[in-house]
Amino acid sequence: MTINASSRIVVLGGTSGIGLAVARRAADAGATVTIASSRAASVERALAQLPAGVVGRAVDASSGDAVAALFDEIGTFDHLAYTAGENLTGLPLTDYTVDRASAFFALRLFHALEAVRLAVPHLAPGGSVTLTSGTAAFKGGPGWTLGAAVCGAVVSAARSLAVELAPVRVNVVAPGVVRSPLWSGMSEADREHMYAGLAASLPLGRVAEPDDAAKAFLALMDQDYVTGTVSVVDGGTLAA
Repeated sequence: MTINASSRIVVLGGTSGIGLAVARRAADAGATVTIASSRAASVERALAQLPAGVVGRAVDASSGDAVAALFDEIGTFDHLAYTAGENLTGLPLTDYTVDRASAFFALRLFHALEAVRLAVPHLAPGGSVTLTSGTAAFKGGPGWTLGAAVCGAVVSAARSLAVELAPVRVNVVAPGVVRSPLWSGMSEADREHMYAGLAASLPLGRVAEPDDAAKAFLALMDQDYVTGTVSVVDGGTLAA
């Protein structure tokens, strides 16, 4: 399904980082785009950066009722991109608690699955869902047990959903480290140090920009013979 003026795309978590870049690319292709995020101020800031005609709604992705109301308002649409997520920080096992783990999984997996469930009745024939994972699903490290677990869970869930929901297509984008507000829990100095260190270790010599991942989202929407797959956008992280 080529992304063009007849396409209708919803981006949950579309006000910053990868989600904002997905919305911009889709709108530039002529699609009708709706972005949603929990904070009204964030929605307004995002709309100011996007082409005219993009619709924004303040919707808490952790509220099934709010997401259902959004989809009811939109009606039929073609593609759902789920990019919602909170700040990322490493968590060593010594700091692990069940409550922390539950909170970490909630927005990235549990509410993503709820959004998919609610979206399916609204998806047009040939429609798709694209979820967000990360290279931690395939390459772990100290402090990233929860990150690796949730990223792996998203991948596994998407592969099952691709079979269960067919012919609706379900795919995943798994970025490496991306310059985005998800890392705002770190100080600027620590963040830039992390970016520089990672860039030096990568075959392509830089960390990803949000638009790098957005290209993969649009490609998966466009490619109508791909489902249950993972598009890794990592600059060679897994190869290095």
